[in-house]
Amino acid sequence: MSIHPRDIPVFVLCGGQGTRLKEETVRVPKPMVPIGNRPMLWHIMKVYAHHGFRKFVLCLGYKSEVIKSYFLNYASMNSDFSVELKTNGVEVHSIDHDQDWRVTLAYTGETTMTGARVARAAERYLNGADHFAVTYGDGLTDADLLDELEAHLSSEKIGTVLGVNPPSRFGQIKTDGCEVLSFEEKPEFTDEWINGGYFFFRRRFLSYLSTDESCVLEKTPLIRLAEDRELSLYKHHGFWACMDTQRDLDYLNQIWASGQAPWMTPPTRSRKSAEPQREPGPQPALTRA
Repeated sequence: MSIHPRDIPVFVLCGGQGTRLKEETVRVPKPMVPIGNRPMLWHIMKVYAHHGFRKFVLCLGYKSEVIKSYFLNYASMNSDFSVELKTNGVEVHSIDHDQDWRVTLAYTGETTMTGARVARAAERYLNGADHFAVTYGDGLTDADLLDELEAHLSSEKIGTVLGVNPPSRFGQIKTDGCEVLSFEEKPEFTDEWINGGYFFFRRRFLSYLSTDESCVLEKTPLIRLAEDRELSLYKHHGFWACMDTQRDLDYLNQIWASGQAPWMTPPTRSRKSAEPQREPGPQPALTRA
């Protein structure tokens, strides 16, 4: 792979109001809702960092000051330090973290939709990069992102989306008239794929976006990309979870408390075993703000 992940900026959508999780988001933006003792956003960034990505552009909106404050104070909150009260000088004695990340906090509007957030942030901070990553601020996975990146580069298509097929939230009943033939609790639909985020795009994708605040990434831009046969699907059969409701949050916290959180030690798969697919992807099913 000729491109190193440290040179690829990762745009994280952090600006939505998270209304389906308003028990938490009335206080903090959705990406700052904690999983264990760390915000969801930190967990997402750790997933990328595991694979060598270190440049992050956070597309902010709702309660942006909470995320800005977190990163402005990140070093001091994870270090021993002394303060000279007369001058407000700070001497850091030790740094108790290993995050060598460059984090750009880009305010993209209070009510801006997902596509416009990416367009506005990329206009300012993509700089000379030919490729960039995009993901939502509420999804975790153990996918091999380096393998997905390699599949993206090999496909020569403009975009690649992580395709996942999580279990249904509901039981499935097959019938013959009124007679039940089979009953399966929360089946996994292995032939149906949904948008799991964790995109890779070539710079050319910017022409599909608009800075108008009504531009929704999952509507016109990705639908047009698929129609132009420029969107690849990278199929992932492993762990993926989206923090959309209180139930989802409780589930992720339960996994974290077990000490077996799969997103913290993603498996490394070979290119052959991962079997990435380079076919035009489905029209994405998830819309986030």
